[in-house]
Amino acid sequence: MALRRVLRSSLGFRRYSTHFGYETVSENEKGQRVGEVFSNVAEYYDLMNDAMSGGIHRVWKDYFVNKMSPRSDTRLLDVAGGTGDIAFRCLRHMKNSALPDEHQSGEIIVCDINAEMLKVGEKRAKQDGLELKWVQGNAEELPFPENSFDVYSIAYGIRNVTRIQKALEEAFRVLKVGGRFMCLEFSDVQNPIINDVYDWYSFNIIPVTGKLLSGDWKSYQYLVESIRQFPKADDFKNMIEEAGFQEVHYEKLMFGVSAIHSGFKLK
Repeated sequence: MALRRVLRSSLGFRRYSTHFGYETVSENEKGQRVGEVFSNVAEYYDLMNDAMSGGIHRVWKDYFVNKMSPRSDTRLLDVAGGTGDIAFRCLRHMKNSALPDEHQSGEIIVCDINAEMLKVGEKRAKQDGLELKWVQGNAEELPFPENSFDVYSIAYGIRNVTRIQKALEEAFRVLKVGGRFMCLEFSDVQNPIINDVYDWYSFNIIPVTGKLLSGDWKSYQYLVESIRQFPKADDFKNMIEEAGFQEVHYEKLMFGVSAIHSGFKLK
């Protein structure tokens, strides 16, 4: 049996299972299906974020970037940031925080595994006259050398990664010593009354809205289910620490609907 496992592993077979929403699937299948979801929703992604959250996601993202506070010399990697929502905010923050005569030496790279999402982001950047670098890459195997970035950010993307712990380890690898990990993600609502309302809205309104605006029910059903499958805030904090980060803490937003997790690479 041990020999068979080694042979299967060496030949590229994957026997590990994970979740795709509430379904149990192989790791390879999850990667393929998540890719299909985001290819399907790419054109409507920002519109749907507004429709599903009533625009509140914009407030959360603004707050996230203000907490991150990238400087004009920051080298920042935004992972799973295909449409550019976080990267554009970071770029504007860097420009606005620079002194009048200060040369902006920083750089923002957007990395996303999905080509369709990157196309949407690049199109938006061109329309707004913003200069960024766009790289297609997997959060679990980032195409960058170690000790390359001052900040690693990921917003509403890490729950879609097949192997979350591997992605956290990659974040640690590519950050410089002293670099900061910043994650904005949906979290757990602990108040039972608010949680019941949130569940009702999520499962009854969001997929219907997805169907009306984009003609796609299943993708938004998955997105809702993926939120419920993501680790609770304390558990995710432990995972970040396990990856090597220190001074890890989190801040919940709107009763825990979302949370900002932060940690530092100190050695």
